[in-house]
Amino acid sequence: MSPAASDFRRLERANRRRTAFLLGIFALLLAALGLSLDCLVGNVRFEDGTILGFPLLTVVALVIAMVQALVAYYGGAGLVLAAAHARPLSADSPKHRMALDVAREISIAARVPTPPLYLADDPAPNAFAVGRDPNHAAICVTQGLLDGMDREQLQGVIGHEMAHIRDYDVRTMTIVAVTVGAIALLVDFLNRWIWFGGLSSNERKNEERGGGGGGLAALAVVILGLLAPLVSQLIAMAVSREREYLADAASVEFTRNPRGLLRALEQIAATRSPLVHASRATVHMFIVNPVAETDASDDSEGMFSALFSSHPPLARRIARLRAMLDKGEQATVNSPSGEVESDTSPLRP
Repeated sequence: MSPAASDFRRLERANRRRTAFLLGIFALLLAALGLSLDCLVGNVRFEDGTILGFPLLTVVALVIAMVQALVAYYGGAGLVLAAAHARPLSADSPKHRMALDVAREISIAARVPTPPLYLADDPAPNAFAVGRDPNHAAICVTQGLLDGMDREQLQGVIGHEMAHIRDYDVRTMTIVAVTVGAIALLVDFLNRWIWFGGLSSNERKNEERGGGGGGLAALAVVILGLLAPLVSQLIAMAVSREREYLADAASVEFTRNPRGLLRALEQIAATRSPLVHASRATVHMFIVNPVAETDASDDSEGMFSALFSSHPPLARRIARLRAMLDKGEQATVNSPSGEVESDTSPLRP
């Protein structure tokens, strides 16, 4: 087995472990919500240190978690593309044909099957990749990206997304996106139930039946209702940050040209246009944060920014790419022939 194939297998195994770990956390969040509700409505009660009853809502929550995991694994890509209002990209214009040609070039360099391209009719320049493996993946670009980027910039962006596909990042990112959305819906239902008095009325019924722990269960429901969305978002953000740096480097590996992605990120930073069709559950999937204005002058990467940001600072990413470019140009100046070696030249059609 070649070293490259060995690296891919290692990345695949690591992402499988990470995906299982993340799904386990999401399942625990759902089970904790279910158990708290069981205690609250009286399905489960504590008497003399003994647990009585059957945790029906906990079982329902775990079943929902299992079904959600299967839906995310096999149909998550379609759900995310539908949420972005994306449609298959057709070769009906020079820009569209250029994008399809670039995708074929980069897939050859990345040694993965050429993924289908999708188009989101949005003026903001952005892109993301979805899927569960390189054979079941897709890349979505916005109309704003195609309109504003030249071929070199497009190579850098598609190379970045192709890296997520090659390294099996798309599997974890797609599952996290769908599962975060499911937790948000469940918590929204819980909040509405609490708002309309379900919490207090069920607690009173539980106390009248002599079940213990009603007050603690009510408190647990409130706390979990507040923490579950935050925890799920923090997980999604942690998934994304380091992978963006790795995907930037892999894009340079595929194109042999850091200038393309560097210019693309600089242009995206200058545009300052949030995406129209984007949700908090999918922000970690995009090449830049789609729901916040980008700031190329902010390179802070402290503890709190690392926790509450879905992407590394754009200025830091641009600086790393510029350092790669400067290093390559310096190597050219120092070379006896004064020419760039073949492995540092950009892809050509």
